[in-house]
Amino acid sequence: MKKSFIGLLLLILIAGIALQAVSPWWTVAPLCLALAFAWPTTGARSFLAGFLGIGLGWLLLAGWQHLRTEGVLSQRVAQLLPLGGNGWALVFVTALVGGLAGGIAALAGYWLRQAVSPKPATAENANRPERAAKLA
Repeated sequence: MKKSFIGLLLLILIAGIALQAVSPWWTVAPLCLALAFAWPTTGARSFLAGFLGIGLGWLLLAGWQHLRTEGVLSQRVAQLLPLGGNGWALVFVTALVGGLAGGIAALAGYWLRQAVSPKPATAENANRPERAAKLA
């Protein structure tokens, strides 16, 4: 399971950074949804992989832009928000928002996989009267 989580995390991180170079910001949601749908893991690990993968990707990209421009643009945008003009605070808020978008989309992908192919009934569940009625 741990290997599966790390694989999904790295795949989301690398694919997310590559996709962000050529497409709008919202494309991380379908990416995380599709990868979590296809990658077998739990719901919590799917969310965490999406959150960390996109969050770290956006932290790296926003931090690089902040350093490259010496913080001019990020400080101006941070003045518009209640961040006190702190450009690095804006970089971390950006990573948090991206992480939430990726995590929620990955969790939705896990839920979609559960809805499409639910776990099969076992003999233990079939022997219970309340479960047997649901299976029929």
